[in-house]
Amino acid sequence: MEQFLVLLQAYNSMQPIISRLYAEYEQAFEHEDYADASLLEARANRLFQEADSILQVISEHEND
Repeated sequence: MEQFLVLLQAYNSMQPIISRLYAEYEQAFEHEDYADASLLEARANRLFQEADSILQVISEHEND
C-alpha cells in the first residue's frame, strides 16, 4: 500500500510541472523562439509519458 501512495504522490507532483512546461512551450512558440519551444515541448512530452506510465502502474495496483 505504501508503494501505491508513493506512486500516487509522484504522479500528482508531476502534473503542475507538466502543465507549466506546456504553458512555457506555448509562450516560447508564440514569441517565435522555436529552439526553446522545441526543448520545452520535448521535456513536457517526456514527463507526460512518465506520468502516464506511473498512472498505469497505479491502475494495475487498484485492480489487484
